[in-house]
Amino acid sequence: MALLVLGLCWLAVLFDGLDMFIYGSVLPHMLAEKSLGLTPDRAGDLGSYATFGMLIGALTAGTIADRVGRKKLMVACVTLFSLASGLCALSNSVAVFGLGRTLAGVGLGGLLPTAISMVSDYAPRTRAALTIGLLMTAHHAGGILSAYVALWIVEPLGWRAAFWVCVVPLLFVPALAKFLPESLSFLVAKGRTEEARALAGRFEVELPAEAGKKAAGDRWNALANLFRGGEWTQTLLYWLASFGGLLLVYGVATWLPTLMRGEGYELGSALTFVVLFNLGGIVGMLVAGRAADRFGAPRISSLWFALTAAGVFLLSVHMPLAVTFAVVFLTGVFLNSAQVMIYATVSIRSTPDSRATAVGWTSGMGRFGAVFGPWLGGQLLAAGNGDWGFTAFAIAGLSSMVFIGIAALRSSKRAAGSDTHQGLVTAH
Repeated sequence: MALLVLGLCWLAVLFDGLDMFIYGSVLPHMLAEKSLGLTPDRAGDLGSYATFGMLIGALTAGTIADRVGRKKLMVACVTLFSLASGLCALSNSVAVFGLGRTLAGVGLGGLLPTAISMVSDYAPRTRAALTIGLLMTAHHAGGILSAYVALWIVEPLGWRAAFWVCVVPLLFVPALAKFLPESLSFLVAKGRTEEARALAGRFEVELPAEAGKKAAGDRWNALANLFRGGEWTQTLLYWLASFGGLLLVYGVATWLPTLMRGEGYELGSALTFVVLFNLGGIVGMLVAGRAADRFGAPRISSLWFALTAAGVFLLSVHMPLAVTFAVVFLTGVFLNSAQVMIYATVSIRSTPDSRATAVGWTSGMGRFGAVFGPWLGGQLLAAGNGDWGFTAFAIAGLSSMVFIGIAALRSSKRAAGSDTHQGLVTAH
């Protein structure tokens, strides 16, 4: 395995996770300080700005990477979200802060799929799923780091200091630019075969086969195939499941500390919940693939969403602290990998020629839920219905359970039997 590539991408995704979760971790301070005139409904809007930026970044990353290369795109994404965090730290109004979070979201959204593609190129073919699972632990490690930044830095120095910490990844950019090799798939696609062969030999990995280029008409035809015959119902069910899943993921990620404070927990405990939630996410990423291989991704996805909904709903009940800690950890285990299992289900149930299109559009449609989730939490808090926040997110989990379950039952026998073994598919 090319440990250098995995290590550099892991650090980049760590900073991605830090920047993604830092807003939720410092939000209770921002609401209390009121220096920007921030209210819960405007705070929800700001959370949605970042996820909207992520939608733009994710949708454009593939096209840009095909033109300039995955290495340059990763360097650009880390630079963008680091500088955007500096803009947030300097902001004197909600509008400027929102611009910073939107720009950061573009960088965050573009980095993750690019890093996944990069490590997939350099991973041994028999360990590709394990490699992606290890990479995704960095995202949740960044979430854990965000909680400690809020605990150790924000309290004495204020919330702006947290966003200055998120500028630190700029110091990592020169190392990324110098030591990260270019994507093998990009080099092969550009006809730079000798360069690709030399890198493959250096890192002792297989040289990827050259993929045929698809015309724009072919791409639209692949999308149209998802709606032909009786497939349109199944496609819409997958999209709805993904919408509910990412609404749940990003809604909880943004509002967990604030909602837990609303339930009567101290700020220190509320931030500890962020740590436990992301520790659960790391465990979930490592076990989800194995569980899906044994019991089937559709079955695991439905079960995981049911358990997630139960856990999120329980968080609305004030329980003994130790019990709450356990519930938060287990909710993190199931929530963060339940969405991944949707992508695995779509991959398994799709024919080989439509698989990439099906997974990509399922992820893209789901990102509208990522935009809606933070906004919904803010609206509920602004209306004085914070107690309904966890209930609303739990309902989203139940809806995804129902949609993915119905879609799996309606899957064609041909698609169901075409590929029974899939690794971990990640498209957050």
